Amino acid sequence: MSASSATIPPSLLELRDVRMHFPVREGLLLRSRRVCKAVDGVSLTLQPGETLGLVGESGCGKSTLGKCIVRLHQPTAGEIVFEGTDLARLSQRALKPHRRHLQMVFQDPVESLNARHTVGEIVGEPFAIHGIGDAASRRASVRALLEKVGLPAAAADRYPFEFSGGQRQRIGIARALALNPRVVVCDEPVSALDVSIQSQVINLLLDLQRELGLTYLFIAHNLAVVKHVSDRVAIMYLGRIVELADADAIYRTPLHPYTRALLSAIPRPHPNRQRQRIVLQGDVPSPIDPPNGCAFHPRCPFATDRCRSETPLLRPAPCAAGHTVACHYDLAPDAVPTRLA
Repeated sequence: MSASSATIPPSLLELRDVRMHFPVREGLLLRSRRVCKAVDGVSLTLQPGETLGLVGESGCGKSTLGKCIVRLHQPTAGEIVFEGTDLARLSQRALKPHRRHLQMVFQDPVESLNARHTVGEIVGEPFAIHGIGDAASRRASVRALLEKVGLPAAAADRYPFEFSGGQRQRIGIARALALNPRVVVCDEPVSALDVSIQSQVINLLLDLQRELGLTYLFIAHNLAVVKHVSDRVAIMYLGRIVELADADAIYRTPLHPYTRALLSAIPRPHPNRQRQRIVLQGDVPSPIDPPNGCAFHPRCPFATDRCRSETPLLRPAPCAAGHTVACHYDLAPDAVPTRLA
């Protein structure tokens, strides 16, 4: 082993060409003639203790990818390697011991909590499913978890409807932490909350990460939030990753035209320092009938004939070390496209 390779920590989680295609049933007999390519060949790594932000427009496949990671969906193809084990093809029985290490915080704290169960039953359910402890120890663990996320222990005897949106999301976080997971998929955990509450939940997630050594996949469409929490950022468009880099690099020197358009929409806090808005033409193509070549070419100002016929691979950007981008051209910061070899 070389000295350089010895300094690279092993990945905690690695996605290899993950695909999730849903059959589209049509006609009188509901036959499946087409597929919806929600996730279409995603490869990513997660290092221990890091936060990887996953950003894109609604419908790009972010949440579907998160559900594949925790195996709420079984991927159509590809590998999900967690600590050396491919989870993608494990049976439900073989998967159960690994489930406790990968948990999820859902977007809607109303829909994700069973209104008929008390908070104690909701947070304590993971212990019951995995046969951990007796009734008394589970109650004690639930109360400790509630206090860890900023709720009183007495909340265990109440029902979700008795809490505000931010408090319900704290309950969802407590449930996700019950089994001491290694990886937590945060699926837009603050998008359904009031702006005044979002920062509280974000700060809670960061405090828990420092305290417990958690690794996050943080899914969001709010680029300002992602910048605050992420070590690296992946930009997703129509089921594929189109750009990946350190968070600072993404915001300082975005290379892909889609990333630039997303960043241009972030409001500036100072009224005299407005950035030029990049308005994309047309709508996001359908994942049922995606365009040939680069999926972004119908909306890209730099598109050429090559973009319309050849799908670009995610490759290192010549003008930025440690920065990968799926584009046929070297789009340097001055926005003048240079043909790649």
